[in-house]
Amino acid sequence: MELTKNIFFNTDKLIENSKVKISYTGELFQNCSEKVFIHYGFGTNWNFIDELEMEKTDLGFQAEIELKEGDTFNFCFKDQNDSWDNNNGNNYIFPLEKVQTELIVLDDEPVSLGSARKLRKSYLWSKKLRLAVYKLITYFPKIISGNYYRKKLNNS
Repeated sequence: MELTKNIFFNTDKLIENSKVKISYTGELFQNCSEKVFIHYGFGTNWNFIDELEMEKTDLGFQAEIELKEGDTFNFCFKDQNDSWDNNNGNNYIFPLEKVQTELIVLDDEPVSLGSARKLRKSYLWSKKLRLAVYKLITYFPKIISGNYYRKKLNNS
């Protein structure tokens, strides 16, 4: 994602239908505005237009936004006096990525439910095997030396 001076996100990628926290330390923050609003929309036609008052902190103005569907996340800022920071008339525009909804793909075919169950069973068996090996390594020397039984008798 292209970085923009004075605008920060809490994530590397903006993914549609997810929440993102945005921080703003631009011109309106530097001019000591008391209130700043983010005016935003999605896609080239600015769908789902909304405006939200941002929270003022020592690190800038912050807001959490639910990203909707679209190719881009478009926004600009304004303060209580209707002074705007709109990136010199170009607005701030960031690409949105689609949510990954595909199953695991083998040979360009989605995994069937049956093979997904097999994968899960093999995972569970490997986990059980690792646990058994761990217990064997941990407790076998104690049993052979007799320390395991002594500890158990002392606790009784």
